[in-house]
Amino acid sequence: MALWNPFGKKSTSNDESSASEGIDQSADTKQPASGSANSGDESTREEVAEPTTVPASETAKPQGMFAGLKSAMQKTVKLFNTDIRDLIKEGRVVDDAFLDELYTDLIKTDMGVGPAGKIRDDIGSKFRARKLFMEDLVETARGTISDIMRQDDGEIHFAESGPTVIMVVGVNGAGKTTSIAKLAHRFTSQGKTVVLGAGDTFRAAAVEQLTVWAGRMGCEIVKGRQGSDPASVAYQAADLAKKNSADICIVDTAGRLQTQSNLMDELGKIRRVTEKVIPGAPHEVLLVLDATAGQNAISQARGFSEAAGCTGVVLAKLDGSAKGGVAIPIRQEFGLPVKFIGLGETHDALAAFDVNQYVEALFDPLDQ
Repeated sequence: MALWNPFGKKSTSNDESSASEGIDQSADTKQPASGSANSGDESTREEVAEPTTVPASETAKPQGMFAGLKSAMQKTVKLFNTDIRDLIKEGRVVDDAFLDELYTDLIKTDMGVGPAGKIRDDIGSKFRARKLFMEDLVETARGTISDIMRQDDGEIHFAESGPTVIMVVGVNGAGKTTSIAKLAHRFTSQGKTVVLGAGDTFRAAAVEQLTVWAGRMGCEIVKGRQGSDPASVAYQAADLAKKNSADICIVDTAGRLQTQSNLMDELGKIRRVTEKVIPGAPHEVLLVLDATAGQNAISQARGFSEAAGCTGVVLAKLDGSAKGGVAIPIRQEFGLPVKFIGLGETHDALAAFDVNQYVEALFDPLDQ
């Protein structure tokens, strides 16, 4: 029997009351018509994914995060295996010129100036005027990055009682809506009941996507008319989750740029209205970042952290990134734990982040 794969390719493209007007609560399994209206911004519109047949290779049991990371980060690893290995070759005396070259090559992985500088300085203090070999660099870099990335709070923090509210934020095109569907699949696979709030009311495709996925996964969904108040959708979703004793309520939010202050202020409003329904909500605010965004992801993390009080990161599209090191500066600069990583487009292509496996995947091929 064919399996359903909702994760198709994407194009790149105010009042705090309940305001229930225009809200639709549904677990409709029907697929929206393909001619639905869009939000008017074709450059950031995500296409509605069609239910398709999963290739046989994707129905096998996942190989695990480590294997997935090694495969996904080959482009990043290649930078170490070419530029940096060529820099060291059969050993290189560590002097100022070498350290400058090393620093430049490390920056290419998008690990950021701070981590790259820390590795450079550690190499300088340990090996200055001595000959450095590749295994010495790998051991030092691995230890430095492990220290930076160490986190004790990578798990989802569930509410002690009642529904756990997870608010998801990010810019258009980052993979936010798809990541929500993957999270919902993860939770329903664990036997949890999930309510979705389609709060990206400014982009019709986002609501359509969540409607399709909610029906396929058996989740209830709260929707609003296009252009309606996102906070009212969040309020109604939290209220439905509470009334139905659901385990999880995941609230989508309108994609926005971190520089759009009026839209960023709306995130605070969404936080406040969900807290009115469920004390302590939202329990998690997950920022979805596109791993291919490189250093722009740092700017996004800064803007959203200040406006939404983010508690963690979902690093999406890691499988298509040449710059897998972007998680490192985000952790160093903002202290935000990476909670999940997206390793592909299939329904189960979301893995809980493991620091040790991430670091090993970054360097493991160098030892072969």
